[in-house]
Amino acid sequence: MSTPPAAPIRVVIADDHLVVRTGFATLLDSQPEFTVVRTATTGAEAVRVCRETAPDVVLMDIRMPEMDGIEATRVLLGGTPDGVPAPRVLVLTTFDLDAYVYDALRAGASGFLLKDATAERLFDAVRVVAAGDALLDPGITRRLIGEFTKRPAVTEEAAGAEEADGGSVLPALTAREREVLLLVAEGLSNAEIAARLTVTDETVKSHVSRTLAKLGLRDRTQAVIVAYESGLVVPGRRRP
Repeated sequence: MSTPPAAPIRVVIADDHLVVRTGFATLLDSQPEFTVVRTATTGAEAVRVCRETAPDVVLMDIRMPEMDGIEATRVLLGGTPDGVPAPRVLVLTTFDLDAYVYDALRAGASGFLLKDATAERLFDAVRVVAAGDALLDPGITRRLIGEFTKRPAVTEEAAGAEEADGGSVLPALTAREREVLLLVAEGLSNAEIAARLTVTDETVKSHVSRTLAKLGLRDRTQAVIVAYESGLVVPGRRRP
């Protein structure tokens, strides 16, 4: 008996530029594994459309009228009516020019996609995010770290206070899980962490999965943010 085909990944595209909306919609609709259910031109419209159609993934521009993409992401992931699952958000960006990386991740975005991405990159990004993973490679993680290091320097006293707070946020982690979290926050990939700790990739994946579960986090993007905001990692200060 043949296996029935999987249902297509349902996508909403939110961008105030017609060329971007049309181009991405045309590409996605050319593949049977995707279907573009609606498009939106403002953040407010994106929220309304998503609540009407319950897509799997939203391609979300940041700079839009009425409500920007960051606020729309925050609203969408803050809870949906009638218990409808929230969509995964893939932020559309001209990355090198975009100053809102941290804010978008903090709002709950699962990753980033360049507006000039190739068709294959677009397809892969939607698949990855729809599957529940974060589209955040080590290079993007390092850029996120750069956003933290631009902040005012932390004094030793403040760092100590942050670490004390971090202890209340991360109590369930084992010493090895905290070590893995530190390396994730440094922007290392699973393979790089495995080499650093002299363990297998599968062992690292297991540590990362348990860490996310214990902290109630969705993906390693959120883990990087927690590592910094809890004081486990302090920008500009090296650990012994």
